[in-house]
Amino acid sequence: MATWQCVKQCGACCHLDPADRPDLDEYLSPTDLELYLSLVGDDGWCINFDRQTRECRIYDDRPLFCRVEAATFEAMYGIEPDELNGFAIDCCRQQIEGVYGDRSLEMLRFDGAVGIG
Repeated sequence: MATWQCVKQCGACCHLDPADRPDLDEYLSPTDLELYLSLVGDDGWCINFDRQTRECRIYDDRPLFCRVEAATFEAMYGIEPDELNGFAIDCCRQQIEGVYGDRSLEMLRFDGAVGIG
């Protein structure tokens, strides 16, 4: 069975362009939505994403909506803890495909890390 994990130096989730996520207001509180929008740079990437190292500059202090945790996903999306693994894998694959492509090195690395393929 595939097991979700974050793959270092991917950063697909750091592409925050609101145009790609028109339903933000459906799962973020007004306060979180304001914070989210304040993090979006002119190029659609999070202002805290270091494009050279491909890492988050505030990883340990990142907002809750940037964390793949059972309580966060249950509150935001109504995902039960036992469904988190599959949901997170699907979300990451969709985001990686949208940002880098379905045959990208990032997708290959993710699939390998979680045990797909």
